[in-house]
Amino acid sequence: MSLKSVVAAIKRNKRFLITAHVNLEGDALGSELAFLGLLKALGKEAVIVNEDPVPYGYDFLPGADKIIQYRENMENPGFDCFVALDCSNLKRCGEVYRLNNRGNPVINIDHHVSNDFFADINWVEPHLSSACEMVYLLYSNIGVPLNKAVALCLYAGLLTDTGSFRYSNTTSSVHMIAARLLEYGIDASDVYRRIYSSIPAQDIKLLAQILPKMKFSCGGKVVWFSVPGRILRKTKPVFDLSENILNFGRSVGGTEVVILFKENLGSKKEVRVNFRSDGKINVNIIAKIFGGGGHRTASACTVSGTLKSVCAAVLEKTEGLICRRLKAA
Repeated sequence: MSLKSVVAAIKRNKRFLITAHVNLEGDALGSELAFLGLLKALGKEAVIVNEDPVPYGYDFLPGADKIIQYRENMENPGFDCFVALDCSNLKRCGEVYRLNNRGNPVINIDHHVSNDFFADINWVEPHLSSACEMVYLLYSNIGVPLNKAVALCLYAGLLTDTGSFRYSNTTSSVHMIAARLLEYGIDASDVYRRIYSSIPAQDIKLLAQILPKMKFSCGGKVVWFSVPGRILRKTKPVFDLSENILNFGRSVGGTEVVILFKENLGSKKEVRVNFRSDGKINVNIIAKIFGGGGHRTASACTVSGTLKSVCAAVLEKTEGLICRRLKAA
């Protein structure tokens, strides 16, 4: 299905529930807040419900304080249409999907190559940089004018999902969209500072503990970090350091894949695994093996098991993929 199908669904429904994936970041938040603004401009009723709270550093986004956090036994807020943004599958919404207990139609707006087309209406564009780029196209297609608040939300999503306009998904279209958004008076340096340069001192100290424990495998082509839950429980970080750690690994010369293994605080036998690639290796393939997904150069999964066993299993698959690439070269 296409952009036109989404536009038609927006026009024929009146009340919407909007959500995005667990472990919220700039693109998830920016796209759902901008989508909410679109619906409001069209005279629709809509609420945003997320499983997780707004993460540290993103409370400056207009409307972030109005987002509802899902709670157990939460009542259906009443809606005609369920909208999932930036989710490759329905499970990525967390428990929020349970609110769709009346079987209302679901719209899936996403840019992940691993998307499994889980909805009634699927608009999936893996060649686009972000869900925010997709929502921008919605505004253009429907003819709803932007405002500074919406432009700020969209810019934050473009910034974060392109790695501050450094990743391979940074196209000429992305730069043109960013330029148009800046025309609304956005302070680009302030947005960058709030998202990337406001790490609390205690979290910087935690980062200083993790980085020296960097490990190498496959002749230095794989850089990886393992973070046990006991360190996180002791420090209780308020800032998600994942991107900082991954970017540090990416900066090592000769690195093809960076992997971050982080023991989940809620379960001793569950590990969050984040992958980054320089493009030679499609890390989405590895993530899919373990029930996750994402993009060729950035993917993730959550794996049951101990930190040691998950590290061993994931590294084995990663090294195998690199060896096959080298043999084929």
